[in-house]
Formats: sequence, structure tokens, C-alpha cells
Amino acid sequence: MENYLDQQHEGMTRELTRDFFKNVYGYMFMALTISGAIAYYVGSSSDLFAQFFVNETGGISPLFYVIMFSPLVLTFVIQGGYRRFSLPTLTFLYVIYSALMGLMLSTVFLAYSMNSIAITFFVSAGAFGGMAILGYTTKTDLTKFGSLLYMAFIGLFIAMIVNMFMKSGMMDFVISIAGVFIFTGLTAYWMQKLKSTAEDNMLDGIERRKLALVGGMTLYILFINLFLSLLRLMGNRD
Repeated sequence: MENYLDQQHEGMTRELTRDFFKNVYGYMFMALTISGAIAYYVGSSSDLFAQFFVNETGGISPLFYVIMFSPLVLTFVIQGGYRRFSLPTLTFLYVIYSALMGLMLSTVFLAYSMNSIAITFFVSAGAFGGMAILGYTTKTDLTKFGSLLYMAFIGLFIAMIVNMFMKSGMMDFVISIAGVFIFTGLTAYWMQKLKSTAEDNMLDGIERRKLALVGGMTLYILFINLFLSLLRLMGNRD
């Protein structure tokens, strides 16, 4: 009898885990689709791009800075307030976030060749997938590893801000190399963390969906940053 109950419990946990990750990747791919479509649509039209990012004198429009920092604000809003918001509200905010990210990423289509973007995307997908599988299957606790990577990420973020003014090619190269290691490592860390969440039978259905959305957004952010880091290393500029 005890054996039967254990099997039932394991079966239920596997089903919940499968459903959770189906939602996580559904939210991640939804964001990638929205962002990719908008990025290509805006980035492939110089006139449309100018409407968003160029002012009447030919300089950078104030809207550029709004678009650049709005996704960061929405990230904190969604991750910090998901318990307070309803699922439809969270989904709406997530769609807006994905669209703003698409506008921001439209610059990629002006700066790099389509061939470079496509190749880098597939390389990023392979690296991301490999680390996701590693994070899901490893028995090693990655908590301390994740904490170190987050400290490294803070240093990386500060270096990126500084280099916006310094415009050092060497620093940009070092930042890109560091970014590849940091974002692949964080992918493994987050997959292990999401697996732990997925296997928590105490979570109710709505909370699981909300956490799946937050998880999907986190994986999306990691993938995009990995893609951009690799693109700076591998991409051929137009």
C-alpha cells in the first residue's frame, strides 16, 4: 500500500513538473516571438526606426531612453509584484515588456547582417539548451554558484554602463566574454531553481501559473543576454 502511494505521489509530481515547464517555455517562446517580430519589423525599416529613435535634428530621441529603461522597470514590477497581480494583469504586463524589448532589439538588425544574427541565434539556442539540461539534471547544489554569478553580473552591469561613455573596444570584448560565461551559468542555476519550484506540490494552480510566467521571463532574459554577448563576439557588422 505504501509503495502504491509513493508511486502515485511520484506520478503526480512528474505531471505537475511537466505542466509547469510546458508553461515556462510557453511564456519564454511567446516573448521571443513578440520581441523577434517587432525587432525585425522596426529594424528592417530605417524610416520606422527613425520614428522611434531619432529626433528632428538627427540626434537620439528621448523615446530611445524610455524604451531602453522601461523593460528593466517592468522586470522589477513583474518579479516583485507577481503575488499581488492577477494572472491576466501579469500576462498583459509581460506582453508589453516583450514588445518594448522588441523595440530595443531592433537596433540589432541595423548593426549586424542577417546571416550573423541567424547563426548567433542558433549558437545561443544550443548553448542555452545544453546548460538548461545540465541545470535540470545535475545533483550538485548550484545555490552558491548562482550567488557568485549574480555578484559577477552586478560587476558586468557596472562595466557596461562605464563603457557606454568610454567606448573601449577591448573592454567591450572582455564584457562580451564574461557575459557568455555568466549567462550560461545562470541558465543552469535557474533551471535547477525552477525544477525545485515545479516539484513543490503545495503550490496552488494560479500561483504555479504565475511562477511559470516569472520563470519564463527569467529564461527569456538570460537567453537574450547570452545572444547579445555572442553577437558582439561573432557578429559581422553591416
